Amino acid sequence: MVIAVIADIVGSRALRDRTAAQRLLDDTIARVEGDVPLAVQALTPTVGDEQQGLYRDLADAMTSILMIQLALPDGVAFRFGLGVGDVRDVDSAHGALPDGPGWWAARAAIEIAHERERRAVPRSRSWIVGAPEQNDVMETTIAASNAYLLVRDELVGAMNERERRLAYGRLIGRSQQELAALEGITQPSVSKSLKRAGAPALLDGLAALRGDIA
Repeated sequence: MVIAVIADIVGSRALRDRTAAQRLLDDTIARVEGDVPLAVQALTPTVGDEQQGLYRDLADAMTSILMIQLALPDGVAFRFGLGVGDVRDVDSAHGALPDGPGWWAARAAIEIAHERERRAVPRSRSWIVGAPEQNDVMETTIAASNAYLLVRDELVGAMNERERRLAYGRLIGRSQQELAALEGITQPSVSKSLKRAGAPALLDGLAALRGDIA
C-alpha cells in the first residue's frame, strides 16, 4: 500500500500564461524533491492541469505537499487529493496506465477538497480518502490527518509570500541568520515574521506528525 496523490492547479483557467505556470510548477516540484526527496514517484503532469505522484506513507506525502505549498509564489497554487490504498499499472498500447483503489481514493479526495474550498473552507487545499476496507488504525489516522490538514491549510493560506519562503527555509534547516541574509532583512525581522505567521506551530506540527518530537 502506498499514498497516491493527484494535484490540480487552482484556478487554472484564469491563468494568463498557462505554459509559464506549468514551468514554474515543474521547477518547484523539482526543487522540493532536491531539498527533501520523499516521493516514490514525484508529481508529474498527466493531462490538462493535473499531476500524479506516489509516496511511501502519509507523513511523507503530507510533508512534500506542504513544502510545495510553501515554495510556490502568490498567484499559483495546487489542490491535492491523497488516496490510501493499493495501486497498479494496467498495460495498454499507449504504455502503463495508473489504476487501483489508491488512485480512485485520491480522485475522491481531490473532489472533496475542491468542494470544501468552494463552499465552507475557501483556503482548503488538501484531503485524504482511504480505499475501502482500511483497518481501524488507518481510518483513525486518516481522520486525524484530515483535521490537521484543515488547520494547516488555513495557516498556510493566510501567509504572504515572504512568510512562506521563511517557513520553507526553516523547514529545510536554514538558520534565521541565513534567511535574513537571503531576504536582505535582519534576524529579528525574520523571527518576528515567522512568529506572526504561526510558522513555529506549523513546523512543530509537522515534526509531531513525522514522530520527530513527543
